[in-house]
Amino acid sequence: MNKVIVAALFLVVGSPEGLRHWYPTPAVTASPGGPLHGYAAGGSDSAQLPTELPSTKFKSGQDIVPYFEGWIRNKDLSFDLVFGYFNRNWEEEIAIPPGPDNSIDPGPADRGQPTFFLARRQGWVYRLRVPADFGKGVVTWTIKANGKTEKAYGELLPVEEITERIVMTRGNLNPGEDDPNKPPAVSIAPTATASIDAPLSLSASVSDDGLPKPRPAAPVRTPQTGDATTIQAQANSSAPTRPRGLTITWMQLRGPAKARFDRTGPIAVENGKAETAVRFGERGTYVLRVTANDGALSTKADVTITVGGGSTAGSR
Repeated sequence: MNKVIVAALFLVVGSPEGLRHWYPTPAVTASPGGPLHGYAAGGSDSAQLPTELPSTKFKSGQDIVPYFEGWIRNKDLSFDLVFGYFNRNWEEEIAIPPGPDNSIDPGPADRGQPTFFLARRQGWVYRLRVPADFGKGVVTWTIKANGKTEKAYGELLPVEEITERIVMTRGNLNPGEDDPNKPPAVSIAPTATASIDAPLSLSASVSDDGLPKPRPAAPVRTPQTGDATTIQAQANSSAPTRPRGLTITWMQLRGPAKARFDRTGPIAVENGKAETAVRFGERGTYVLRVTANDGALSTKADVTITVGGGSTAGSR
């Protein structure tokens, strides 16, 4: 009697929890003393194993998963619960105001959590301080997006204790006990009145100890022509040049609509300053964050901007 061997392959894609997709491979039959024969699900004898299993990407329509990154012990014996989120969409950015679809429990619903969710993974973006007697309490962050509800639970489990340095290095577990490098200091200059569609100037002042020393820029390689037998290094000329040394980046944390920065990505700090401009499409209150990075450690500062007729902006 023939023996039937069926192989199946599972591929995990999407978030760290994974969206499981099943890709059946052709079945294989074996007869005692005879050759192997393959056949596809439809009964064809000309089965072929897949040569590529493409990952699945969604531009829009997916949910947003809040993450509990860990907790930090403060000198005054209080604790900071640190959260991030994962917007599973590659392009869709969603504004969710505080309320049933974006709430912190115990409340009130608005406890300063992000209300504008950028695409993909955004770690260590939200901190909630709890008192020294928090004990075995639990804080729940609930986000409902595109009809799907996700929750994150923050509690003081010993295994989830982290340090400020882990946040500054975006997850590096090196305690840095012998590291002479100090994080940069950053502040945001007071801003002028903000109005819809008009550019608002943002100026960040940054100071640093000069460590670590920036690596020198690699020489630009020009592809040689003529000798096809010569092995040449790959020249990637399409990617923009990333600034070296001290930089800042801007991101949006809160707001009723997207805030559009004139300059995105890392911006080089020159003479202790870095500037850009931002535009707003709707009235409301926005929170923007600047992160100063010296190549190893980073420091953040937030600015709150109210956009509307005759309103002003302030920083914190």
